[in-house]
Amino acid sequence: MRPLLTGTAIGGVLGAVLVGFAAFAWPQEQRSTPSDPRAITYQQIELFAEIFARAQRDYVVPIDEREAMSAAINGMLTSLDPHSGYLDPEDFRSLQVATSGEYGGLGIEVTMEDGFVKVISPMDDTPADRAGIQPGDYITAINGRAILGQTLNDAVREMRGEKGTPIELTILREGSDPFQVTLVREVIRPRIVSWRKEDDNIAYIRVSTFNERTGALLEDALSAIGREIGPRPRGLVLDLRNNGGGLLDEAVKVADFFLSGGEVVSTQGRRPIDVERRNASRAEVFKDVPIVVLINGGSASASEIVAGALQDRGRALVIGTTSFGKGSVQSVIPLGADRGAIRLTTARYYTPAGRSIQALGIEPDLMVTQVRLTEEELARIRRFSEADLPHAMQNENGEQRNGSRMPDEQPPEDYEGTDFQLERALAVLKEGQAALSRIAMRRDNAG
Repeated sequence: MRPLLTGTAIGGVLGAVLVGFAAFAWPQEQRSTPSDPRAITYQQIELFAEIFARAQRDYVVPIDEREAMSAAINGMLTSLDPHSGYLDPEDFRSLQVATSGEYGGLGIEVTMEDGFVKVISPMDDTPADRAGIQPGDYITAINGRAILGQTLNDAVREMRGEKGTPIELTILREGSDPFQVTLVREVIRPRIVSWRKEDDNIAYIRVSTFNERTGALLEDALSAIGREIGPRPRGLVLDLRNNGGGLLDEAVKVADFFLSGGEVVSTQGRRPIDVERRNASRAEVFKDVPIVVLINGGSASASEIVAGALQDRGRALVIGTTSFGKGSVQSVIPLGADRGAIRLTTARYYTPAGRSIQALGIEPDLMVTQVRLTEEELARIRRFSEADLPHAMQNENGEQRNGSRMPDEQPPEDYEGTDFQLERALAVLKEGQAALSRIAMRRDNAG
């Protein structure tokens, strides 16, 4: 099994359909008695077989049996939670290609909500990103045909296509009329890790996703920072905004660079004994250099592991807005040759302080918005989270995502810059220890 922590990437990691089902009838000698707790399950399977046979015989036109079975099985899995599903052999191969770092598509992390495709986050420098698609947008039609009534798999398949071919999406954005945007499909080569030198020898590092190359590319970036800036930059900004997640192992590798031993994350499966702890194991780079982590509502899953680990361990201050709140681990379980795989939620994860962020998210130490917000806009942001997805798991502690509150800081009315959150992160690092301590004290008092 391979642990994953990600949404669905168009053209890459795709929800899919199952191509078969076992027996529809149980041998008479194996049928359960009414006192057997499995009796109801067996009766439901027989009921399903009867309905399937009736549809085969009596539906107005011949049905595609394979497609009908796929829809039924996919419906079962997606009813468990938004992140479980079946991968047919083709989509299983797409998943393997996507996590290796290159695939074809539009570059969007998506899920399904209210019959429409909902954007979790666009990937950096992809057709979706360049077209201005935003987290929380709904895709309601493809090439003029409404999505309503389709499965996520159907919609994603429609958005696939050859490199260079155009596609028109109809976008519904709260507060705006529906609008069309035309994108051109391309091979997605995410710019996974990038960095640049800011004023006062501060290093800005952008991590856009967590695939098989993320840890190695971050190591290259940190080496380059050491060569250009030296062994003690004034500070580091680690930007995880709109990073929809990815591989658990890579999240651990990224956090490991900034921690001296100790726990990064733990996972808890169905049984009490199914506990696994992941610890930092390498020497910390840039020890004692202050770090600010940037997050927002598009920061999900693996991003939240990294932010939560550095926050809990007191290694970084987190600035931005509350993250998405995906605190579950999906394992990809191959089903054998030419049978694909299932993506199944098998565990929850916890930050080093034992926090489950499922349906809650990581709350920043300093809440800073990118644009000025009205109360209505703030409510819209609050609704864009894991907690609002159909069939989402609740937080096991019964906690609810915090209600909307106005940010600690937001851009002034006459702001003419392009990235207020980053500017505030840089300002905090330039102000030095006094500013860091002041924000940390505010966090501790709030907790």
